[in-house]
Order: sequence, then C-alpha cells, then structure tokens
Amino acid sequence: MTYKADKAIAEFVEQMGLILQAEGLPRIAGHIMGLMIMQEGPFSLSQLAERLSVSRASISTNTRLLEDLEVIVRTAKPGDRQDYFKLSPQPYARMLRGVVRRMRRARDVVESTRDSLPEGMTDTHERLKELDAFYEALIESFMDVIDTWDAERERPARQARHGERPSA
Repeated sequence: MTYKADKAIAEFVEQMGLILQAEGLPRIAGHIMGLMIMQEGPFSLSQLAERLSVSRASISTNTRLLEDLEVIVRTAKPGDRQDYFKLSPQPYARMLRGVVRRMRRARDVVESTRDSLPEGMTDTHERLKELDAFYEALIESFMDVIDTWDAERERPARQARHGERPSA
C-alpha cells in the first residue's frame, strides 16, 4: 500500500472510533469496526491488538461487544486453534435490527409498568402511553429502513442470477 492509502485508512479507523464513541460505545470498538471495513480480514486477537496498538484484553472485550451487536463474527482457520474475526454479512442492517430488538424490550417494560400501575395515575399512564407510541413509531421506521436496505442489496444479486443488467 502507498503512504497515502495507509494515511487514509488510519484516519478512517480513528474517525470510526470517534463516531462509535459519540454513540456511547468504546472508541476501540469503533477502531476495530473501522479496520474491518477498510481491510477484509479475518483478524486474530493478536493481529488486531498489534494493528491498533492496544492490549489483547481490550481487543477481546471489544470484539465480544461487536459480536453481541452482530457487527462482526467469529470464525476459524482450518488447523489453527485461534479465533479470528471479520465483518459480518450485512453488518449495518444487523446493527439496526439489534436496535429494534432493544426498543421492543423497552416497549415491554413500558407496557408491563403501565399494567402494574393503579388506574388513578392518569398522567403517568399518559406519559407511558406516549413513550410506547414513540417506540412503536421508531420501530416501524427502522423496520422500513431495514426492508428498503435489504431490497436494495438483493436487487443486484437477483439481477445477476437472471442475467439482467443493473439499472443506472
């Protein structure tokens, strides 16, 4: 690779760290994700630690987090006992599906809380009802985005299977 490419990759990796940190995730998780977007992998824990100049323990913690978010997947190489990690297929839609799952759990909490409160707490019931409606609107919107995203990703594959040319 050229110096210019290395510099661009390093800057992207750092910016992804800052982006994920602003979203409440560890900066190292963003660095890992950024590296995997820029370079296919798979990467071992040691390779990630070396490439990102951080401890293996930090890499281990953050790869588990990214696995839980379904952004990366654990894989193996035949004859090698180490675990390797790579970007999961459709990581961005998977990430958004995780957000939807968490919102559904939040709606469950709101609903069970509303059900357990006495009828006389009208104002509280109304605020919880509004929160539930907010979550419902977000879930529907995110599912629309996921469906559109999936359809856009499927279109080129379907066209290739049928010998069609992609639309411009």
